[in-house]
Amino acid sequence: MIYLKQIKSGYLDNFTYIIANPLEGIGTVIDPGWPGHEVDSLISKAAADDVAIKYIIATHCHSDHIGGTGDLIEKTGAELLVHEDEAPCMERLSFRPDIIVKNGDLLSLGGLSVRFIHTPGHSPGSMLVFTDGKVFTGDTLFVGGCGRADLPGSNPEDLYKSLFEKLLLLPDSTEIYPGHDYGSSPSSTIAREKKENPYLRCESREAFIKLRMGR
Repeated sequence: MIYLKQIKSGYLDNFTYIIANPLEGIGTVIDPGWPGHEVDSLISKAAADDVAIKYIIATHCHSDHIGGTGDLIEKTGAELLVHEDEAPCMERLSFRPDIIVKNGDLLSLGGLSVRFIHTPGHSPGSMLVFTDGKVFTGDTLFVGGCGRADLPGSNPEDLYKSLFEKLLLLPDSTEIYPGHDYGSSPSSTIAREKKENPYLRCESREAFIKLRMGR
């Protein structure tokens, strides 16, 4: 079992996560979306459980997922990890990633084995974070929904491939932890989303694009 905290923050109902190997006590924050007191709260929650934040993972570079990154780095000295295709966006926002990953990379973060799966579509370098039977999906997949594909850098065909050719290859028992609280529950499973998520029930790429893009 891993240490896992799901924290809702900001006016866009973002989820930020703290994960760790409880035996090591070295924490990783996924998508620290909001600065100031939100970052202080993350640090306090982790410290109360004897977890020290040493890593930050950005599932993608949209502001509501990285807004607290600067504060968190300043206050903890944590290393920033992003996918290689999202690194240019982070650098344009004046962040210098310490660790750049590619699709399929497997890293040990504080004794926690974490695999990264590139899922372009919502953004060029969006990625899933998979560990211990759990997948943190950022804005690639929500409970009952999926990410927008009409933003700069978005691509609905890429999003379709990411969902159907990558995410759905994970075991049905995989627990899903999304980047926003947009669904009927804060988490789900692959099996449940296959049955209930209208985007994952589309029978063709064309049907998915029509539903996602509203045409």
